[in-house]
Amino acid sequence: MKRVDDFRLRLGKQELVPIMVGGMGVDISTAELALEAARLGGVGHISDAMVPTVSDRRFDTKYVRNKLKQYKFNVANSDKAVVKFDLGLLAEATALHVGRTMEAKRGDGLILINCMEKLTMNAPRETLRVRLQAALDAGIDGITLAAGLHLGSFGLIEDHPRFRDAQLGIIVSSLRALQLFLKKSARTNRLPDYVVIEGPLAGGHLGFGMDWAAYDLAKIVVEIRDWMKAEHLDIPLIPAGGIFTGSDAVGFMEMGAAAVQVATRFTVAQECGLPEKVQQEYFKASEIDIEVNTISPTGYPMRMLKNSPGIGDGIRPNCEAFGYLLDSSGNCQYIDAYNREVAAHPDAKKLKVMDKTCLCTHMRNFEIWTCGHYTYRLKDTTRRNEDGSYRLLSAEHIFRDYQFSTDNKIALPD
Repeated sequence: MKRVDDFRLRLGKQELVPIMVGGMGVDISTAELALEAARLGGVGHISDAMVPTVSDRRFDTKYVRNKLKQYKFNVANSDKAVVKFDLGLLAEATALHVGRTMEAKRGDGLILINCMEKLTMNAPRETLRVRLQAALDAGIDGITLAAGLHLGSFGLIEDHPRFRDAQLGIIVSSLRALQLFLKKSARTNRLPDYVVIEGPLAGGHLGFGMDWAAYDLAKIVVEIRDWMKAEHLDIPLIPAGGIFTGSDAVGFMEMGAAAVQVATRFTVAQECGLPEKVQQEYFKASEIDIEVNTISPTGYPMRMLKNSPGIGDGIRPNCEAFGYLLDSSGNCQYIDAYNREVAAHPDAKKLKVMDKTCLCTHMRNFEIWTCGHYTYRLKDTTRRNEDGSYRLLSAEHIFRDYQFSTDNKIALPD
């Protein structure tokens, strides 16, 4: 019976253990988690989601405080068009996060950064360009383009000296999305180095509508595989979403996948950025505690735990401090929802806003508990302590279990 370790992922000149740890945003996929994946010969992701906030937390910078101070005059104003990010400081924050991570890298694996197109930041094109170029400047091994189609992203960095050397990949959820990207980026004469195919059981934002349950990752992988073969395209395919065991991973690689991307099981790693009290909520969750909803201001459905504290919390929009989801006109769907509830309940001391959430604030505070479909199985991957809590796992233990397990077995910690 085959194991994941019987396969290898080839990216450029490197041969890697075919395990890619996904880039869970706002420092849930920490540098420490990514570094462990790379040390073990695989691929780890950090994320550029809210990178000034991450820098403040990690390096004691003051990007958020200073931005709030600059725009505090606008806090009570519903019009957020004036609130902008300083692009120089954005580049600085990205360089800190990426540079410090790459300085600590050991082993033969890769460190990539997950770049979310939907972080529009009141200047979508300009901020995206800065984030991409700053990550390349700081030495990142590669960039995974996520949370959007990224039809113009290659064009934003085609003049960068590392454009042809760094590993550049894209996340898609359909053949149509991949075809659109390849068509729009063809003029750069640069194919993606890998394609992550994210299925409907993934955590966080989904590339599907609320009919997500009608789709199947294996069928999407086969469709893309067969189309690429017909087009004589040789790009590594990396399925993601719902791959819970090493045997699940082997099944995809036997059908032609080059590797797998996994994340849910690493949410309960010691190296993960989630607070331990939140990790215990993941362990305790049952299948009925997980939902896909439409509270994200991005317009994408999201999978999360139903008891996430941020659901329904009518906090005042915190755009002056954060503002990562403001579109090019300074708008956000949460602002509209909040103002509607203020108008409907002018005397309320605490508002409920059920249809949207202030994702910036609540993701920063770990109060929106995004999760994969199989989060309810996490309790079966560890042992229970005498006090009823569940034992956290090391990233190495989880990685090795994927790498060497067979027969759908999961190795419990010693």
